[in-house]
Amino acid sequence: MSPGVLDDTLLADPRALAALDTGGVLRSAATAGAQVRSAAHGAQEAGVPAMRGYRPRALVLVRRPGTSGAVAALLTALLGPGCPVPVVTVDQVPVWVGPLDVMWAHTADATDADLADGVGRAVGRGVEVVLSAPHDGPVAAAGAGRVRLVEPRVPVPPGLDLPRGLAVGLAVVSALELLPTPLPPDLDAVADVLDAEAERNQPGHEPFMNPAKALALRLDGHTPLLWGTDAAAAALAAHGAAALAAHAGVVASADDVGRAAQAAGLRRALDLAARGRDIFHDPFADDLGEPAAPPPRLVLIATDDEEPGQVTLRRTGRVWPSTDVLHPVEEVPRGTRHAAVLRAAVLASRLDVAAVYLGLASRTIEPA
Repeated sequence: MSPGVLDDTLLADPRALAALDTGGVLRSAATAGAQVRSAAHGAQEAGVPAMRGYRPRALVLVRRPGTSGAVAALLTALLGPGCPVPVVTVDQVPVWVGPLDVMWAHTADATDADLADGVGRAVGRGVEVVLSAPHDGPVAAAGAGRVRLVEPRVPVPPGLDLPRGLAVGLAVVSALELLPTPLPPDLDAVADVLDAEAERNQPGHEPFMNPAKALALRLDGHTPLLWGTDAAAAALAAHGAAALAAHAGVVASADDVGRAAQAAGLRRALDLAARGRDIFHDPFADDLGEPAAPPPRLVLIATDDEEPGQVTLRRTGRVWPSTDVLHPVEEVPRGTRHAAVLRAAVLASRLDVAAVYLGLASRTIEPA
């Protein structure tokens, strides 16, 4: 079978999946709960809870290549407009940072020269820096002894470290009491829902019992349109698109539902896909023999309590046909404390594992 063509029989055969997954990517994707627990423990050892009660002039989130951009967007969305301090997301450490600010940075690249320079400037200016990074290399060395360093203790391939970065970020905003209700330092509630999600998505479960496999099958052969119905969900949509590109070579569109629905071309494509192609359509006569583009598949992503369909109707003025919904209210029921945070963690993991399943079943993930 050529790369990029999905072998759906693989998704029902855990032994075949294990034989293909020589690099242990699927096993790594299932470590989200362990990453959170180890990062929370590392944050406590680094003294992050000691910042409790400190009110910074600004919280600076440094976005670097990898998953840190998705984590920064997600943290900003979870803090919301009611956050008592400005939250600034940057690609480079700004020149105005000083001793009244707190900075968070996450990277899996120990040799990121730009981040190393930025960390060095920040600590030189007295910034309180919390750094999620490997302990060896220029990045950690730039802040040696002057930053609160949380190093990875659960090794994962590139692109699967979002749980670690999110855990450190949640530890920071909880210690600073920026969330409406701070999370406990151990982050056990987050880790527990991620462990439960990993159990649902294990290779031995058939697709009807495995939400990540089911999502992978639904996206196969389509152009995914990942639309978030709330701010945190829009950040997750962007992460999902990045995961699909990284692990499965799938190009997806991701955006907030209100913005995405303004694109006339996407609206037409969705309507055409919902009607289906005419059975008398001649691709050679009408398309000059060129292969048709994969039809779109709309996936609504939500972390709030409100039904995604109702939110979409209110924000776009219409009901969208043939819509898939990622809204884990069964896994995290309405009224649960920190529901948006927990649902965001679940959805990030589900999108990662679905992308890995797609990559393995289409042979896009190369053997180690």
